[in-house]
Amino acid sequence: MIYMKNSQIFKNDVLRYPRLNTVLMIEEVIRKTKGDLKIREIWKSLPKKVMWQTFMTTIDYLEYSGKIHLTEDKHVVWIWTPNNIKDLKDKKLIIK
Repeated sequence: MIYMKNSQIFKNDVLRYPRLNTVLMIEEVIRKTKGDLKIREIWKSLPKKVMWQTFMTTIDYLEYSGKIHLTEDKHVVWIWTPNNIKDLKDKKLIIK
């Protein structure tokens, strides 16, 4: 994972940080699209309106946390798999 200097989540002048329900809503839409939509198309398809800066802050956070990957042509792909973590817990490699 590469730290990006232009990332919204590390700027001091962010006007609005997303609430948890906003982050979860965006995560759900991205998981369902399976990499078929670009950033702007995902923003337009959200069930509730979200300001662009808040949306991009969420996208930056999801990319930084390793949940999504942005392709060169700006498609958003969900890459985080909680099943792998569950498997590791079942094998007792992670302390519960």
